[in-house]
Formats: sequence, C-alpha cells, structure tokens
Amino acid sequence: MFLSTSARVLAPEHPATPPDPANSLAAVARDAVVYTLPLFEMARSRATTCPRRDDSGQFAGETPDSTLCWVNRLMRDRQLLGPQHRKVVTPNNDTLYISGWLDVGEAPLLISVPDTGDRYYVLGLLDFYTNPFSSIGTRTTGNGAGKFLLHYRDMPLPADIDLTEITPIACPTRDVWMIGRVLVEGPQDLQAVHALQDRFLLTTLDGGTAARRFDVGMDRRETVGDARRYAEVVNAALLRNPPPATERAYLSKFAAVGIGIGDSSKPAARDDEAFAALGAALEQVIAELDVPHPSALGGGWFLPVEVRDSFGDDYFARAHVCWNYIGALGIEEAMYFSADCDSEGRPLDGRYTYELAFPSGGLPQAKAFWSLTMYDKASCMLVDNVIDRYSVGDRSQQLRYSGTGLTLRLSAQSPQDETLQCNWLPAPAAPFYVTLRVYIPGAAHLEHRYTWPPIRRID
Repeated sequence: MFLSTSARVLAPEHPATPPDPANSLAAVARDAVVYTLPLFEMARSRATTCPRRDDSGQFAGETPDSTLCWVNRLMRDRQLLGPQHRKVVTPNNDTLYISGWLDVGEAPLLISVPDTGDRYYVLGLLDFYTNPFSSIGTRTTGNGAGKFLLHYRDMPLPADIDLTEITPIACPTRDVWMIGRVLVEGPQDLQAVHALQDRFLLTTLDGGTAARRFDVGMDRRETVGDARRYAEVVNAALLRNPPPATERAYLSKFAAVGIGIGDSSKPAARDDEAFAALGAALEQVIAELDVPHPSALGGGWFLPVEVRDSFGDDYFARAHVCWNYIGALGIEEAMYFSADCDSEGRPLDGRYTYELAFPSGGLPQAKAFWSLTMYDKASCMLVDNVIDRYSVGDRSQQLRYSGTGLTLRLSAQSPQDETLQCNWLPAPAAPFYVTLRVYIPGAAHLEHRYTWPPIRRID
C-alpha cells in the first residue's frame, strides 16, 4: 500500500548536484534530510490515513478538520481496490487491508488473530523510521489463532503475562504503523473475508478498549515544503521516537540546521542561514529520490524495494523507499518487481502489443501467491477496462497454460484469438507499467537466481 504522491512538491526536472563537502552546513543539511525524511513521511501518512471517526461515527475532535484522530483502532477495508479508488498509488487487487496507527508508549497492546485456515495473511509492523521490524501471519507465526502483545522496547513486560498464551513483540519506537493484508480469491470471496476481518481484535491487555484520541499535529493535506515546519514536525517525531543509542552521536550534528531532540534542535548557525540550508537540502534530496531506477534484473525488470527487517545505516535507501514506496513489506514476506520498459529498453505503451512468456518450470516462485498487475504510468493507478481485469496470477482460473509454459498478452486492444483473450491483461492506450508481486518468495528470488522473462513487443 503506497500513499498517493499527487500532493507532494514537484522535484526539479534534473536532480541537484550533491553539496560540496567543503560546504559543511549544506552537507549537514543533506544528511539531516536523508536521515529524517522517513519521520516526516510517517507523520504525514498518519495525518492522512488515521481515522477521524470511531466505529460509532464520532469525530475525535470537535470538527472534521480537527487534527485529533483515533489511534489504537483497527481499520478494515471492505472493497478490493479498483480504478475508482484514488487514495493510494500502485494498489494491489489481491488482498483486503487491516491497518492501524498504534501507540505502545503508554501501555502494551494485545492483538488477537483468528484461525485463518489455509488463507494467507500478514500483519506487517513498521517502526516510525519505516523499518519493517516484525510481522504476524502465515510466514512467521502460522495460520492458527493466537495472541500477540506489542510493547515498547523501553518498557518492561507486565509481570503476570502468561508467555504460554501470549507472544510478546518488542517495538523499536512507541509509534507503530500496522499494515495487514488478507488474501481474497475474488469478489465472491469478500463476504467470507469480511467475517474473518472482524475477528482480528486490538485491545488492552485485560481485553478493554484500546482506541483513544491523539493529536497527529498535522493537517491531512500538508506536504514537504517550508524548512521550519519540516524541522518542527521531525523534532516532535524524534522526541516521541528517539533513534537507537548507536545513532545519537551521528544525529547530534543536525543541530546546526535545527534538527534534534530537545535543546539540541536549536540551530548552531544563524536561524536564517540554517533553515535556508535545510530548505535547499529538501529540494535537492527529493530531486535525487525522484530519479527512476535503472533496470537491474534484465528483460526490463527491476526491484525497487529490497529490505528485510531493517535498513540499518543505509539511510539513503530508507529515504528512497519512504518517499516512493512507503508501507512496503520486507522481502522475505513480499517482493515487488516492476517493469516499465520492454526487452529493448523502450517504454511500455498499450498502443503496442507485448508478450510475456514464462517458460515451463519458470513461473514466479511463491509459497503464498503471485500476481501481475497493470498500472497507468501517468497516474500510477489501476486501469479501467471492458472485462474488469486488473491483475492475473497463480489464482486466475481463466489462464491457459501450454506445454512450453504460460504466455501473457499485454495490450490495450483485445486479442482476436480466444486463448490469448484468456491470458490478456488489459493496458491503457498510453504508457504503462506492471508490478509482479510475489508473497513469501522462494530462494531463487531472494538470492537473485531467478531468470526473468523479457517483455517483448511483438507488433
């Protein structure tokens, strides 16, 4: 689930040149933005998606525009995303979401999950620096019923907790984003999944109501812009979610541009100079993050996100993912492969016809499932089409395989051949890209040993 970027500031057409190391203030400002951009984006995402109303319809604040929201409350999406949904970019059409913004800083939270049978699900947990530090679900904890206690790393567990009944999960930050996905086998399966969603519960340890009001401190339409406002949002996030002790010495130098915790956030340079440097760094870093990825896997394919449970000290990779793909799972849970060019490096365009041929024995290796989804390049949204088909995959019953494997057809125009129609993924009559999602990927993907079939233009 990736939030829409439509409200963000536009980056320059060409990325700015990295600051001269001799210009220390500019270099510090750039490092500060790279390190703290995930905090701003998480705060912005929370302000955008955290519910204003509770289950009874009551607003957390006095007006709908209040910055008061409900945290520690599960949100259950009831519809598979389609072209009419414009809230997130590159949406998946395979799962229903269960999500929530959690605060484990005051008391632990208990997550109770039902037995899901043979149905895949995952509750992914992101800390406030966007590290996918843990998950609950098919891959990690199995499909049986269970109870999991989320607690802040700096708080001791309750003395009377029964560890035979409850599994504790330590959270690196007090603010956590839980993004869950439950597999849906199609529109006919929605009612069963709705009933299952309702059995996922978030409570206090004694079973009481966990939901409470919280001031997100931002307007839902707010974007990266003014440097002083950026520092204000980031410093509030740092105060609630201090970095690991091993990174605090590195963070201390950011005080020169107004970034830090408490008194350390007072700029060492003159305010105007410090925030001018911070503003320039914001523009420069965002321009760098907007640069497209090269094709790194062959055949027009690339892997935009490659993280397991933490980015470690690769702060630029962390910033890149938070800016372009916030909410992504770790690769052991899911890998998102994308292609926007054909095998000869030409941009994919639905006015042409393309063939994607998986050889026999060469299908994506997924222990859960895989799917290929079509997106309009300009909007990053699903594409409306006459057969309401937005993705195909290992659960698509209409697909026809041959002795040589599986051949898919990508185009705006419907194929004339009946077999090709069964294997047709409709495209817009315009530039497009595709994303292949592999949930619980096999070793060939994780170790980059998989041979990617090229996307060939055939007319």
